[in-house]
Amino acid sequence: MFQKVKKNYLKILLSFLLLYFIINLLGGERGLISFTKKKNDLRNLEIEEKKLINKISDIEYKNSLLSDNLDLDYVEILIREKFLYGKKGETTYIIKNNDN
Repeated sequence: MFQKVKKNYLKILLSFLLLYFIINLLGGERGLISFTKKKNDLRNLEIEEKKLINKISDIEYKNSLLSDNLDLDYVEILIREKFLYGKKGETTYIIKNNDN
């Protein structure tokens, strides 16, 4: 038995090294599987970042309409939305979305 191992020492060593590198290539903290998961997480975070940047820019725009130079049209829109206010003789329609 020891003679067989001695003759095939190089083959056994190379097979263990190959197995070791394949296992570490696929698994582990720096493996391909972990790399693809991190790549997907990065893509999802970039999409979420774009959504948040758009939301922030929208809020900043609305805030600028209510700052120093007051936009009366925007204030009227807010009053109509929040308080359901309308002028005399004006018909107001409320549309409810039923997305159940």
